[in-house]
Amino acid sequence: MKNLEIDPEFEALLDYIKNNRGFDFTGYKRPSLMRRVQIRMQVAEMETYGDYTDYLEVHPEEFLHLFDTILINVTSFFRDRTVWEYIQTEIISQIVARKDLKRDRIRVWSAGCASGQEAYTLAMVLAEVLGIEEFHQKVKIYATNVDEAALNQARQATYSLKEVEGIPEPLLERYFKQTNGNYTFCQDLRRAVIFGRHDLLQDPPISRIDLLSCRNTLMYFNAETQAKIISRFHFALNFSSFLVLGKAELLLNHSNFFAPINLKQRIFTKIDRENSKEYFLGSNYSKEREYNYPVNNNLLRDAAFDISSIAQIVVDIKGLLILANEQARLFFNLSSQDINRPLQDLEVSYRPVELRSHIDQVIKDLRAVYLTNIGWTIANDDFHFFDIQITPLYDASRKLLGVSIGFTEVSRYKKLQEEIEQASQELEMAYEELQSTNEELETTNEELQSSNEELETTNEELQSTNEELETMNEELQSTNEELQSINSELRLRSEELNQANSFLEAIFNSLQGGVAVLNRELLIQIWNEKNEELWGLRSEEVLGQHFMNLDIGLPVEQLRQPIRNCLAGDINVVEMTVAAVNRRGRQIMCKITCTSLVSRLAESRGVIVLTEEIASLEG
Repeated sequence: MKNLEIDPEFEALLDYIKNNRGFDFTGYKRPSLMRRVQIRMQVAEMETYGDYTDYLEVHPEEFLHLFDTILINVTSFFRDRTVWEYIQTEIISQIVARKDLKRDRIRVWSAGCASGQEAYTLAMVLAEVLGIEEFHQKVKIYATNVDEAALNQARQATYSLKEVEGIPEPLLERYFKQTNGNYTFCQDLRRAVIFGRHDLLQDPPISRIDLLSCRNTLMYFNAETQAKIISRFHFALNFSSFLVLGKAELLLNHSNFFAPINLKQRIFTKIDRENSKEYFLGSNYSKEREYNYPVNNNLLRDAAFDISSIAQIVVDIKGLLILANEQARLFFNLSSQDINRPLQDLEVSYRPVELRSHIDQVIKDLRAVYLTNIGWTIANDDFHFFDIQITPLYDASRKLLGVSIGFTEVSRYKKLQEEIEQASQELEMAYEELQSTNEELETTNEELQSSNEELETTNEELQSTNEELETMNEELQSTNEELQSINSELRLRSEELNQANSFLEAIFNSLQGGVAVLNRELLIQIWNEKNEELWGLRSEEVLGQHFMNLDIGLPVEQLRQPIRNCLAGDINVVEMTVAAVNRRGRQIMCKITCTSLVSRLAESRGVIVLTEEIASLEG
């Protein structure tokens, strides 16, 4: 049996998906992820992961079906109602008590929002506590997911009767509008909910959040990936704000990030970690380093380094990553496990710019290197510009220890510079357009007078057209009623036809003899059960077959001339006796009666061949 954790073909498939579609599933738990992929492999009739990878290369449309299968968007309104009751009665009141609502907004994040039910549930709960007017002014809800199809459905905010079953009746009447059997969420509250694509692993977290709901999402990731996401959630939340998880999710290994408020309902609060040296500097922090400096200066230095608004990393002379502050960890997806790793093994060494050659230059020349206007897309396709400064670091004896690399974001200045240049060009164009506009205004005034007369005429035509459309609408309604009536008649006739066919079939099967009905081409139209018993051929085997081609114990060639006589109308009924062999191999005597099948207009439409066993030729 293959080890599910290290299947090389499966890992190659995940790398292919990541490189070609930007979806990184390498952090997902392998057993459940493999099961979801195998569902699509069965549909595509692929046996191995390698075959499925080749299939994706040839059929790129398969990616959509694969992502729909992997990204399980299971959700509902007020799922686990006791959780929402606790949030409404206990959590929101604490958030409101700590906020200055005259100045600050309540910021809520629904991470992994699927098709939007949870985000709208949050909106209803907050509106019930704050009141609708206060909600409009003071609440902003961010709802994110990686599945664009689910986000599009969430933005529509329209759900079926079955999907809104979990909503209490008073809330359903208050916050939903019923249209064509579906329910659409209140448009006024809908404006407070912002939907966007967000990858919990690759994109920077939303900041200054008061309530973060991420239910039944973490359970799909492995332990290492969960740790990275929980660290990002810790950064996203305000001090003592709240995290809500699914009923299958706990934070047993992350008690230094969050403390439980209500463990049964899976509600936690953020723990302040600003005095944790390991959190700032990573696992390379040691007691020996602490003894080299006074304790207070050391903590102050560490804190100042970590909270700097400039992303900064430190690399020693051996090329190992020694320090990375909070902004650097967020931008470059670094964790404590990356400390003391070679820089060349990390993505930051080549993205947003190739650093290794510049670091070598700094070490060689012992002078700082400045890189300006380095472009980089960091999240949600947002393009940013950075100035990068690589500076040599020395000890007290001027011995080179390593380099410091700082990333200063200059997107705003770059954008401002571009806007100034664009504004200057626009001013020149506007001056030229103004001169041209003055001339055009005189001409336009004359045209307006003419247009006014045309509009009056057009208005009369539109009124006439409106009347015609209303008439057509009534005609369409009438036609629709007629079509419904015709459809009812057709359904009734279909039922009558089915009853007639069943009645005829019962008659043929009730006869003592075998009945075969042939058309004019001698193709079999009806073959009753008695024939099946006599000759061993089922009805579905002979229908549509030529009667003379049947390979049975009945000498059908002897019947050719009598059947032709009946078809020609020379004789209506022909009776004869023939020797035959039944399906059990017994010799029997059969009475054959051929009867002409005549329509109302006395036209021959075929022949009925009745076969009756009259005697056995064996003693």
